Amino acid sequence: MKYPEPISKLIDSYMMLPGIGRKTATRMAFFTLGMDKDQVKEFADNLISAKTDLKSCKICGNITTEEICPICSDKNRDQSTILVVEQAKDIMSLDDMNGYNGLYHVLGGVLSPVDGIGPEDLNIKLLLNRLKENSQVKELIIATNATPEGEATAQYIAKLVKPAGIKVTRLAHGLAVGSDIEYADEMTLKSAVLGRREI
Repeated sequence: MKYPEPISKLIDSYMMLPGIGRKTATRMAFFTLGMDKDQVKEFADNLISAKTDLKSCKICGNITTEEICPICSDKNRDQSTILVVEQAKDIMSLDDMNGYNGLYHVLGGVLSPVDGIGPEDLNIKLLLNRLKENSQVKELIIATNATPEGEATAQYIAKLVKPAGIKVTRLAHGLAVGSDIEYADEMTLKSAVLGRREI
């Protein structure tokens, strides 16, 4: 069945979202049609606000409504460590665990020559300038994903930073709590062995 053009366009718009196929997009479109006008207007306003009112923190690259994000402006945080992540959304996950109270730096992706992403396309220069200007930083924790691109990016940054005498560490990767060794792949097992710690 062919839907009227406004519904088709709405379905197509929802399909632009990651993980949303035609069936889900159609359900979402019809749900939207069932909302009252005020709810739809608020929804649209929220979309526009998220796109126009947010910017990147000029220090770390996190998303914020101010020039400097609340994490960078919080003097109670440990100024001696910076945890490097791929995307701003990673900060939310890591900060919610309440196990880290240092600073962050968002790369904005990972090195990927196949996709044409080089060091100049990431916030690496901003990170190096930040380390140069802040003598308090003693440790850089690299938390890129355990993918070939994430590993290459971690190695590249470590190579640039180590000559400055800053300790460079990598998040441990390996077996998830509750998982069985027999079902783990080779890379996960290798990461678990290499990332072992004393008990």
